[in-house]
Amino acid sequence: MKKWFNEAPQFNITLSAEQIEQFEIYERLLLDWNSKMNLTAVRDAEGIRQRHFLDSLTGGLIPNLDQPGLKMIDVGTGAGFPGLPLKIAFPQLELTLTDSVTRKTHFLTAVVEELGLPNVTVLADRAEDLGQSADHREKYDIALARSVAFMPVLLEYLLPLTKVGGRTICFKGDNAPNESADGAYAAEMLGGAKPTFLEVTLPEHDRQHYLVIYNKEAETPAAYPRRSGRPLKKPLVPKK
Repeated sequence: MKKWFNEAPQFNITLSAEQIEQFEIYERLLLDWNSKMNLTAVRDAEGIRQRHFLDSLTGGLIPNLDQPGLKMIDVGTGAGFPGLPLKIAFPQLELTLTDSVTRKTHFLTAVVEELGLPNVTVLADRAEDLGQSADHREKYDIALARSVAFMPVLLEYLLPLTKVGGRTICFKGDNAPNESADGAYAAEMLGGAKPTFLEVTLPEHDRQHYLVIYNKEAETPAAYPRRSGRPLKKPLVPKK
């Protein structure tokens, strides 16, 4: 465990002994549950630490993440990434975790209860439905996701959940600049500004990672997000 958490300070994160213990419990629960159901394709402890925990903690580079009362939603979180590691590192976050797969939300609930994390809500819902719900539409300071969908699709999931003045953040790999170009039309349609890029270098990984940040500068039109499944089938891209 020591090998990876010594890398966290490069992402503006210093973990206490209590937080390191929370990650150890999280790791144990993930390995246990993953032996019985498919939560993640990464099934070894070292892989979890590097490819999930540390990769999620690159979110520590997001400006002002330590702001009190910040409301964050993690869409398509799966086994809790990147939201839960960021919640452990920044306990003041008010976090909502959502995934459409119920077995994954059962796991997330178990982890949250075991770690005693306050101000965490776990939802088994689709992003399209949440984006049209009065309880969630444009209610979050930060809406983020990691490895969920192609950029135009992802922006239709995230921007409707982001309040005006808030930020939509996409964790992407080395193709992020090209994907963001493909997502330019969707961002404009949904109220997002042109993105900024934070380059991330992970230990033991040659490929470049990016945090792609869209400031929300205008309300999302009421028609978006479209009904469940529609963003994936008909992404918001310019007609040729």
